[in-house]
Amino acid sequence: MTYATDTKAGLLGVPGDLLAAHGAVHPDVAAHMARGVRRLLGADYGVAVTGVAGPDPQEGRPVGTVFAAVAAPAGTCEVREFRFTGDRSGIRYHTVRGALALLDSVVRGRGAGDSRN
Repeated sequence: MTYATDTKAGLLGVPGDLLAAHGAVHPDVAAHMARGVRRLLGADYGVAVTGVAGPDPQEGRPVGTVFAAVAAPAGTCEVREFRFTGDRSGIRYHTVRGALALLDSVVRGRGAGDSRN
């Protein structure tokens, strides 16, 4: 898990110019993170989330905004945006469920969101 923006860049390979232009809560950041996880761990699939669990908005994004991404063996990456409500704990819970549902959908070949190749 990488909360720190510099870790997203240094460890997972998220381009610094992308982070500077759009912040850490962005669909392309999630896609780069998922690809970075897959590459770093040598895994078939990489799953990543980035978002705002609260209590305050971040980088112009309201609390509850979450982007989940799944990088697949074919080189594709599915990204989905979520808008959750509730407290920090509830948003984190729903984030995990949403990311796992996206992974399930990608593994089963159903696709699920914005395809970012």
